[in-house]
Amino acid sequence: MQHIFFKKKRIILLLGSFLLVLGLIYIYYLQPPKQTPTVAVVTPKEDKKETISLVATGDILMHNTVIWSGRSGQDYNYDHLFAPVKHIISSADYASVCLESAIAGPAAGFTGYPTFNSPDQLAPSLKASGFNLIATASNHCLDRGYKGAERTIKILQEAGLDTIGTYTSLEESQKHFIRDIRGVKVGYLAYTYGTNGIPIPENRPFFIRSLDKETIVSDIVNLRPTVDVLIVILHWGVEYSPFPTEKQREMAKIFFENGADALIGSHPHVIQPSELMNINGKDHFVIYSMGNSIGHQHGVERNSGVIVRLNFTKNFNTNETNMSKVEFYPTFSHPYYDNGKQKFRVIPIDESLQAVESGEDPFLTPESARLLKEIAQTTREHLNDLNKP
Repeated sequence: MQHIFFKKKRIILLLGSFLLVLGLIYIYYLQPPKQTPTVAVVTPKEDKKETISLVATGDILMHNTVIWSGRSGQDYNYDHLFAPVKHIISSADYASVCLESAIAGPAAGFTGYPTFNSPDQLAPSLKASGFNLIATASNHCLDRGYKGAERTIKILQEAGLDTIGTYTSLEESQKHFIRDIRGVKVGYLAYTYGTNGIPIPENRPFFIRSLDKETIVSDIVNLRPTVDVLIVILHWGVEYSPFPTEKQREMAKIFFENGADALIGSHPHVIQPSELMNINGKDHFVIYSMGNSIGHQHGVERNSGVIVRLNFTKNFNTNETNMSKVEFYPTFSHPYYDNGKQKFRVIPIDESLQAVESGEDPFLTPESARLLKEIAQTTREHLNDLNKP
């Protein structure tokens, strides 16, 4: 019996050892490996940004001599007017200018001051020069009556140009003017102080946007939520005065407080200063008058102008848009003779000075270069007059 007992005990020990070995094998070889906890690495989201450029320049005054400069037989062409600055204008994402003339057709007669009417061919030349938007709200928009103003809009739009400030229907006058530039929505508004006493037809009260503070504030507040950038074009101020009035500066502050980003001024026919206003921690820009882009008036200051380039950068992650750069290009409305015919052109002063030095401009002399240097210096100093401490 004892033999049998030890035999059973040996079997139990062997079985136990076998089970122990199996357990160790399971623990070391068959058991699933322990999982090391993973730590999520959060990579900061890279800001998606887009910068756009907007260009504006001064009034277009089609005086008689400027009209004649484009005549060839019975035809007209005005490509020469902005040819020297075409590369500046067309390099912008969107460019605007104020036209102080009707385009009422040849039957109304082509005339300059005091009641302007320009040939149809001006419109395609403006388009070819790089302009996108024509502000038609000015004191000269009714120089050939309402029918002439209506035709002006038609001719400009047929040339592929946008128009703003005057309208041929109530529906058009109530539409928001917005252009989407690579995801940055830019809105424009345009107004004029008056129409030289020419009455607006009673059955066309929608025709023009008048310079009324309450109306402008209401329009800004209405447009602001739908755009990233809001530009207001203002035909205002005192003719030939080198400075804005205190009332204009007060209005500018009010417009900025209600949502405008930049104010672009015209009408005085001379350059007036620019100003940066910081409202609620954000910079806003106003130039009270850009002077004349093209025209033929007496006096250097009345033939001087400036092209303004404004850059705006939108952060698509935060949905914030801020003005990121302001640039000025002083210009001069230069009369010259080509094959015995008087012509006019807008010249960029800085580049033209370089062209004189290198002998590349056939119409500018060393004497004219001295004048251009004075104009450029005076322009830059005057643009900053309101920003000086």
